[in-house]
Amino acid sequence: MKKLLLLAVLALLLLTFFAFDLQQWLTLDALKRHQAAIAAFHAESPWLMAGGFFLLYVLMAALSLPGAAVMTLAAGALFGLVEGLVLVSFASSLGATLAFLVARFLLRQQVQRRFGNRLRAVNRGIEQDGAFYLFTLRLVPVFPFFMINLLMGLTPLATRTFYWVSQLGMLPGTLVYVNAGTQLAAIERPGDILSPALLMSFTLLGLFPWLARGLLRHIQRRRLYRGWTRPRRFDRNLIVLGAGAAGLVSAYIAATVRAKVTLIEAGAMGGDCLNTGCVPSKALIKSARVAHQLRHADRYGLNAGEPEFSFRRVMARVQNIINQVAPHDSVERYTSLGVEVIKGYGRLIDPWTVAITQADGQPRRLTGRSIIIATGAEPIVPPLPGLSEVAYLTSDTLWQAMASRDTPPARLLVLGGGPIGCELAQAFARLGSRVTLVQRNARLLPKEDSEVSDRVKQALAADGVRVLTGCQAERVARSTDGVRLRARQGDTDLELDADTLLLALGRRARLEGYGLQELGIDAERVLETNDYLETLYPHIYAAGDVAGPYQFTHTAAHMAWYASVNALFGQFRRFAVDYRVIPWCTFVDPEVARVGLNEQEAEQRGVAHEVTRFDLKELDRAITDGAEQGFIKVLTEPGRDRILGVTIVAEHAGELLAEYVLAMKHNLGLNKILGTIHVYPTLAEANKYAAGAWKRAHAPERLLGWLARYHEWRLGR
Repeated sequence: MKKLLLLAVLALLLLTFFAFDLQQWLTLDALKRHQAAIAAFHAESPWLMAGGFFLLYVLMAALSLPGAAVMTLAAGALFGLVEGLVLVSFASSLGATLAFLVARFLLRQQVQRRFGNRLRAVNRGIEQDGAFYLFTLRLVPVFPFFMINLLMGLTPLATRTFYWVSQLGMLPGTLVYVNAGTQLAAIERPGDILSPALLMSFTLLGLFPWLARGLLRHIQRRRLYRGWTRPRRFDRNLIVLGAGAAGLVSAYIAATVRAKVTLIEAGAMGGDCLNTGCVPSKALIKSARVAHQLRHADRYGLNAGEPEFSFRRVMARVQNIINQVAPHDSVERYTSLGVEVIKGYGRLIDPWTVAITQADGQPRRLTGRSIIIATGAEPIVPPLPGLSEVAYLTSDTLWQAMASRDTPPARLLVLGGGPIGCELAQAFARLGSRVTLVQRNARLLPKEDSEVSDRVKQALAADGVRVLTGCQAERVARSTDGVRLRARQGDTDLELDADTLLLALGRRARLEGYGLQELGIDAERVLETNDYLETLYPHIYAAGDVAGPYQFTHTAAHMAWYASVNALFGQFRRFAVDYRVIPWCTFVDPEVARVGLNEQEAEQRGVAHEVTRFDLKELDRAITDGAEQGFIKVLTEPGRDRILGVTIVAEHAGELLAEYVLAMKHNLGLNKILGTIHVYPTLAEANKYAAGAWKRAHAPERLLGWLARYHEWRLGR
């Protein structure tokens, strides 16, 4: 009601202005004709004249009415330079702020709700540098001030900031017009005031903040590097610490553009993903899935039975797969690409110099014009009482410990209900372990929607995993045949016995031992960077898990492109890293894949959305494969087919998600997916049917009613 009332008042004022042709009084000719009469009234009642002029100017600026230039000239003609400048300066800023507030009150909520995803980067930029951008725009009178007022009202810029920046930024232009108004007789039209030379002057004035900003940045860099001696010459264009996904991609890009690049890695090439993460875990999951299918072969018309296997052979297969993938990330391959690969530990001893302890113990030093930190992450080991006194495994140490075993752990206790914990708990349960999973949070996979968490919990329970959510581990101790965990679930004290304890509580950035703290680089939880992946020192970048915010191999590679391109060519143009469309998948069975917003995030952020759902039990291919358990859930803007996010719970959900990732990346809506031919029968058809469900929900019922009548008429009825 308040918005409607305000709209009615604004509409009435605008209608009055144009209906009574009041704009005729706001022309240069009218001002000249009535200048004597107005001056006489001013001489008779100066305070009344000044007050009335001030209020009229505020109203015009607030309503974004034409005539501001003429009113500013009038201020100079009637009140002189000083008084006219004061009146117009405050009146224009106050009126502009009122227009800003009106736009914010009427439109901001709707605009942010509808376009918030697209405007996220704009909002972040305004929050950081809004005053700077506004000041620059105010200095150049070529930009319509009323448009600036309205558009800024749709952003998060603080009202107080908008007012004082407008007050300062509009002052030079106001001074020019008020001063011109003191010589009103010599002006034929307002355009005469802004001559090409004056416009150029204002443009240069508008560029001044950018130039000043560049100069300030240069001064800050000099101050930052004070105390360090910059080498006159460098050994390498780029030095990369770490040969995981981010480091490998960074080195690959540098070599591709013929830069001299050195890649330093103390451990195995390929990092965590190849050796202890993605590759071995997915190999184990595949073996576990086959065992599960054999155990339930009767679902497919075959004889079911308990699978017979050697766990040692299962783990040998895992290692064999690592060995097959390893050549892609090998020293030999990268050397052939033109990358110098050094096996050893690298440590920064100044912002440009890396001291290397090579694998043979020999020291070496290299200087780099740019450096990328890509040292990855390591498993979190909590400060749990008694933990240091027992043998425990992490996702890093699990594989070596399991390689020599003939059987899987009889009793496996998993701490952590995130993706790693859920994947490994299900895999070992399917391979015959009695698994207990302890999750401190109230549900598994807490970043996903609650129904997704419930589905995963049901799937794990169906495979024999004992899932304890809302359960706080309190102490661990040795037992006669393994470990004993004391925990508390609600008001119940629990004692859980196992022969193997696996910590799966997430991963933290690997930050120690690289000389970062000694250089003053902020490195507490993750390596802090700006939008260009620069650390404290602009030539030192970070990419991958060490910098976050997403700890996935594909995001590490994504970040590496920005870090390496900015490191090598940032003097010409820098690119802000783009996190708008980041997909991920948890490889439980059925898989959980997601991109963009889910329901709980949309509600937490106040993003307006619609939900479209398609259950796989309606899909022919899912029925034939016995894979009916699952669904596709698509979030779209209200009334539009633009995709805000997708969650898929299904067999091969990670593959199904790719179509939505492509659509969101290139702003394709559900109508485009619906209009695309999909092979029958495939699981990918589910994407088309989900789009069809959205289309049916938005069918033009009134038009369809008229079409029904038309067809009846065509039948002669």
